[in-house]
Amino acid sequence: MHLSTTTNKHGRPFQRKTINAYVNAGKALSAWITASPQMNAVGVAVTSFTDVDTTALNQFFRWWYQTHDVPKSQDGKGGYTGGVNTQQRNLRALFVYLAEEYDHPHPYADPKLHRYAAPQLGKPKTLSEEFINDCLAVTGNGSSKVRDFETVRDHAMLRVLTEGLRAEEILNLRTQDLDLPGHTLVVVPLKGDRNSLDGRVIPLQPKTVKALIRYLRTRTAHALADSTPYLWLGTRSRRPMRYMGLYRMVKKRAEEAGYDPADVTPHSFCHTWADDLLSANVSGENVMAIRGWKSPAMLRRYGADMASTRAVAAVQGLGDRY
Repeated sequence: MHLSTTTNKHGRPFQRKTINAYVNAGKALSAWITASPQMNAVGVAVTSFTDVDTTALNQFFRWWYQTHDVPKSQDGKGGYTGGVNTQQRNLRALFVYLAEEYDHPHPYADPKLHRYAAPQLGKPKTLSEEFINDCLAVTGNGSSKVRDFETVRDHAMLRVLTEGLRAEEILNLRTQDLDLPGHTLVVVPLKGDRNSLDGRVIPLQPKTVKALIRYLRTRTAHALADSTPYLWLGTRSRRPMRYMGLYRMVKKRAEEAGYDPADVTPHSFCHTWADDLLSANVSGENVMAIRGWKSPAMLRRYGADMASTRAVAAVQGLGDRY
């Protein structure tokens, strides 16, 4: 209730996912207090949130590190998941609330609180042209003879993924967001500018437009076609698609195409899109504008995987300089 009636540091309402993450962090601390009796620095048994001081919180974070922050690889050399760092950030909201409402000393202001570092960002995997073509092939490759709803939908979704949209942006699309005669669609911002009335215009490839036209034609026979504006519908006629449906679809189609499904996620297409445009000499300014990025750091991050390859190709393209 407190989080739903306050704003974040940018003066905007908290998203439901953010509120859930903060609440779940508090539930985890509560479960630890119940299951593992502890004493705080002044010798008082920890039975509630207001008994939690810096000493008790350090014990909780140490326990979380030992039980949840497991290595990414079995040999322990692959870095750590960084769960403690995330848990520390998520729990801060609870102790801000306790300080405001109950005058509870804020342990995050104590220099003795043990700080856990965020994990190093893993190197993204840019998908190969062969991989994307093979996945499109197993979904009919845009053939007008394919009429199965799931196959037509999955092909259209894969096509839209190649346009650089994040999973949430794709799933949030409505039918009215499409301007197929103009070969564009509009994405309403989800982060940062989400209280803006202006959306981002995303240019579409001709084959993506064709795939969407065929999907919209097939969609009209779906049981939910007239009752929901959401573009992507599930196969069981129950509700619009959610993230796990998109996630499983990408994994399934990758496996059918003969690839390891562990090597791809919906977000892999975002990195691939950035590399495609930069390799085609689209300016960084235009890439940022289409993607809605405000900082060049995002351009560097999404283009990092193949940066060396692009640089070598660009210099070799100059031929003899002397």
